[in-house]
Amino acid sequence: MSVASKGNSVKVHYTGRLQDGTVFDSSANREPLQFTLGDGNMIKGFDAAVQGMSVGDEKSVTIPCLEAYGEKREDMMLDIPLNQVPPHIKPELGMELSLQNQAGQPVPVKVAHVDEEKITLDANHPLAGKDLIFDITLVEIA
Repeated sequence: MSVASKGNSVKVHYTGRLQDGTVFDSSANREPLQFTLGDGNMIKGFDAAVQGMSVGDEKSVTIPCLEAYGEKREDMMLDIPLNQVPPHIKPELGMELSLQNQAGQPVPVKVAHVDEEKITLDANHPLAGKDLIFDITLVEIA
Protein backbone atom coordinates (compact mmCIF):
# COMPACT_ATOMS: atom_id res chain seq x y z
CA MET A 1 0.00 0.00 0.00
CA SER A 2 1.46 3.37 -0.99
CA VAL A 3 1.79 6.31 1.35
CA ALA A 4 1.45 9.99 0.54
CA SER A 5 4.81 11.67 0.05
CA LYS A 6 6.22 14.95 -1.22
CA GLY A 7 5.29 15.58 -4.85
CA ASN A 8 2.18 13.37 -4.78
CA SER A 9 -1.12 14.86 -5.83
CA VAL A 10 -3.58 13.93 -3.08
CA LYS A 11 -7.28 14.33 -2.35
CA VAL A 12 -8.51 14.68 1.23
CA HIS A 13 -11.73 15.30 3.05
CA TYR A 14 -11.29 17.47 6.11
CA THR A 15 -13.01 19.43 8.83
CA GLY A 16 -11.14 22.32 10.43
CA ARG A 17 -12.14 23.55 13.86
CA LEU A 18 -10.89 25.82 16.61
CA GLN A 19 -10.00 24.75 20.16
CA ASP A 20 -13.54 25.66 21.30
CA GLY A 21 -15.05 23.29 18.70
CA THR A 22 -16.16 25.99 16.22
CA VAL A 23 -15.93 24.60 12.66
CA PHE A 24 -14.29 27.16 10.36
CA ASP A 25 -14.12 25.05 7.18
CA SER A 26 -15.04 21.61 5.90
CA SER A 27 -15.08 19.66 2.65
CA ALA A 28 -18.24 17.81 3.75
CA ASN A 29 -20.87 17.90 0.99
CA ARG A 30 -18.19 19.09 -1.47
CA GLU A 31 -15.55 17.51 -3.62
CA PRO A 32 -12.44 16.53 -1.65
CA LEU A 33 -9.61 19.05 -1.51
CA GLN A 34 -6.88 18.27 -4.06
CA PHE A 35 -3.32 19.56 -3.70
CA THR A 36 0.30 18.54 -4.27
CA LEU A 37 2.23 17.64 -1.13
CA GLY A 38 5.18 19.92 -0.51
CA ASP A 39 4.38 22.54 -3.15
CA GLY A 40 3.81 25.28 -0.57
CA ASN A 41 0.14 25.88 -1.32
CA MET A 42 -1.12 24.44 1.97
CA ILE A 43 -0.35 25.55 5.49
CA LYS A 44 2.79 23.80 6.69
CA GLY A 45 1.13 21.74 9.44
CA PHE A 46 -1.66 20.44 7.18
CA ASP A 47 0.81 19.40 4.50
CA ALA A 48 2.97 17.62 7.10
CA ALA A 49 -0.07 15.83 8.58
CA VAL A 50 -1.03 14.26 5.24
CA GLN A 51 2.50 13.01 4.48
CA GLY A 52 2.79 9.34 5.41
CA MET A 53 -0.96 8.64 5.27
CA SER A 54 -2.39 5.81 3.11
CA VAL A 55 -5.69 5.93 1.24
CA GLY A 56 -8.52 5.47 3.73
CA ASP A 57 -6.45 6.63 6.73
CA GLU A 58 -8.14 9.09 9.08
CA LYS A 59 -6.44 11.28 11.63
CA SER A 60 -7.07 14.25 13.85
CA VAL A 61 -4.19 16.69 14.17
CA THR A 62 -3.70 19.90 16.13
CA ILE A 63 -1.66 22.43 14.20
CA PRO A 64 -0.06 25.19 16.29
CA CYS A 65 -0.58 28.70 14.94
CA LEU A 66 3.08 28.94 13.89
CA GLU A 67 2.52 26.04 11.45
CA ALA A 68 -0.81 27.47 10.32
CA TYR A 69 -1.37 31.21 9.76
CA GLY A 70 1.22 32.48 12.23
CA GLU A 71 0.91 34.73 15.25
CA LYS A 72 -1.26 37.81 15.09
CA ARG A 73 1.09 40.64 14.08
CA GLU A 74 0.84 44.21 15.36
CA ASP A 75 2.41 45.51 12.14
CA MET A 76 -0.70 44.23 10.33
CA MET A 77 -2.88 46.65 12.32
CA LEU A 78 -3.38 49.87 10.38
CA ASP A 79 -4.64 53.16 11.83
CA ILE A 80 -6.48 55.26 9.25
CA PRO A 81 -7.61 58.83 10.06
CA LEU A 82 -11.38 59.11 9.63
CA ASN A 83 -10.94 61.99 7.15
CA GLN A 84 -9.16 59.52 4.82
CA VAL A 85 -12.03 57.02 4.82
CA PRO A 86 -14.19 57.38 1.68
CA PRO A 87 -17.43 59.17 2.58
CA HIS A 88 -19.64 56.30 1.34
CA ILE A 89 -18.07 53.93 3.91
CA LYS A 90 -19.55 54.07 7.40
CA PRO A 91 -17.06 51.97 9.41
CA GLU A 92 -18.45 49.65 12.08
CA LEU A 93 -16.62 47.23 14.35
CA GLY A 94 -16.19 43.88 12.59
CA MET A 95 -16.97 45.28 9.12
CA GLU A 96 -14.97 43.58 6.37
CA LEU A 97 -13.34 45.83 3.79
CA SER A 98 -10.77 45.44 1.04
CA LEU A 99 -7.63 47.50 0.45
CA GLN A 100 -5.18 47.25 -2.41
CA ASN A 101 -1.52 46.42 -1.91
CA GLN A 102 1.29 48.05 -3.90
CA ALA A 103 0.82 45.48 -6.68
CA GLY A 104 -2.87 46.40 -6.95
CA GLN A 105 -4.07 43.13 -5.45
CA PRO A 106 -6.95 43.15 -2.96
CA VAL A 107 -6.11 42.70 0.72
CA PRO A 108 -9.04 41.77 3.00
CA VAL A 109 -9.15 43.71 6.27
CA LYS A 110 -11.53 43.90 9.21
CA VAL A 111 -12.43 47.00 11.22
CA ALA A 112 -10.98 46.33 14.68
CA HIS A 113 -11.56 49.74 16.31
CA VAL A 114 -13.48 52.94 15.58
CA ASP A 115 -13.29 56.23 17.45
CA GLU A 116 -13.85 59.94 16.69
CA GLU A 117 -10.45 60.36 14.99
CA LYS A 118 -9.50 57.07 13.36
CA ILE A 119 -10.35 53.51 12.49
CA THR A 120 -8.00 50.57 13.03
CA LEU A 121 -7.96 47.91 10.33
CA ASP A 122 -6.73 44.38 11.00
CA ALA A 123 -4.99 42.86 7.96
CA ASN A 124 -4.04 39.64 9.77
CA HIS A 125 -5.49 36.41 8.42
CA PRO A 126 -8.73 35.69 10.36
CA LEU A 127 -7.14 32.50 11.76
CA ALA A 128 -3.82 34.12 12.72
CA GLY A 129 -2.86 33.42 16.32
CA LYS A 130 -5.12 30.37 16.56
CA ASP A 131 -4.18 26.71 16.92
CA LEU A 132 -6.23 24.67 14.44
CA ILE A 133 -7.60 21.14 14.69
CA PHE A 134 -8.14 19.19 11.47
CA ASP A 135 -9.90 15.85 11.04
CA ILE A 136 -8.41 14.48 7.80
CA THR A 137 -9.29 11.48 5.64
CA LEU A 138 -6.99 10.64 2.72
CA VAL A 139 -9.21 9.79 -0.26
CA GLU A 140 -6.74 9.42 -3.13
CA ILE A 141 -3.03 9.49 -4.02
CA ALA A 142 -2.29 10.21 -7.68
